[in-house]
Amino acid sequence: MLLVERQTPKGLLVSVCDDGLLGETFEGVDRDVSLTVTEDFYGEGAESVDAESALESLARASVANLVGSDAVGVAIEAGYVEEGNVLELEGTRHAQFMRM
Repeated sequence: MLLVERQTPKGLLVSVCDDGLLGETFEGVDRDVSLTVTEDFYGEGAESVDAESALESLARASVANLVGSDAVGVAIEAGYVEEGNVLELEGTRHAQFMRM
């Protein structure tokens, strides 16, 4: 997985995507939703991490954006994301969470 941490005025923003998804665009079933896994957001300054390292970052995150079965699966298993709140876009999973 690729992980990027950005400190913002509102707290830590964590972006995690599965390997191989950079540059891909995924459409919703009715094409009403589209997600592009951009180099700027998910790749620039990214570090290749395992599930344990991703969880350490998610534990500190104020906001997280997750794309891919591995990234979203790790967040679900740890209780950061509920399965019912995950979007399916052309077979790719996407989720976000915000800690308030």
